[in-house]
Amino acid sequence: MSKKDKLLEKLKSKPKDFTYDELRKVLKSLGFELDDKGRTSGSRVAFYHKDSLAIIRLHKPHPNNELKRYQIEEVLIMLKQIGVI
Repeated sequence: MSKKDKLLEKLKSKPKDFTYDELRKVLKSLGFELDDKGRTSGSRVAFYHKDSLAIIRLHKPHPNNELKRYQIEEVLIMLKQIGVI
């Protein structure tokens, strides 16, 4: 099992300590691209999936790097809807 597979399994288990950096790695491995450009983007980011044209939008967690539970659940719902997990 690769590191990316392990991170995906960790995400599916909805841990309390899943970080934004780990999410970026998982989404990149599933074909998403990060879009955090723009003068006013601030902590808002969007992940675009090229094949399905799906968009996952969220705020970067701060001051800590851990995602909130609702963010993890929303990401998992979207990933299931587009059929990548």
